[in-house]
Amino acid sequence: METRLNAYKAAPEAIAAMTRLEEYVRHCGLEYSLIELVKTRASQINGCAYCLHMHTSDARAAGESEARLYLLSAWRESALYTPRERAALAWTEALTQLADTGAPSQDYEQGLAHFSEKEFVDLTLLIGAINVWNRISVGFRGVHPNDVERHN
Repeated sequence: METRLNAYKAAPEAIAAMTRLEEYVRHCGLEYSLIELVKTRASQINGCAYCLHMHTSDARAAGESEARLYLLSAWRESALYTPRERAALAWTEALTQLADTGAPSQDYEQGLAHFSEKEFVDLTLLIGAINVWNRISVGFRGVHPNDVERHN
């Protein structure tokens, strides 16, 4: 695959702003395991190989089970996810595929049933942030472990 421009060199201030958002999301109070599930699911949908590798590795290192990682793309059919995780994954899919889903009311209501208002905003920021990182990585095809320091 061809390498395109390096966004980290071309727009360091923009990447620094994204990194600050990532830091906020990482420390916002959502469970680390939930954060990694959301990042991995969005990366699956967006086809970001680098992000998939990084987030599944991070999830494993934090103790996530292989079964849950393997079944993540079929979470609706698996009993391995909690209601809170299901709400987060549904909202992740709704926002990641926004043009197709329109963020359905059912997913919104489910999210509010399992998250406080602040947590739901934080979850939405998390989903937005991983989608931007995925688009930077896939769009510029230059973000690989050997290209830049770990970015999220």
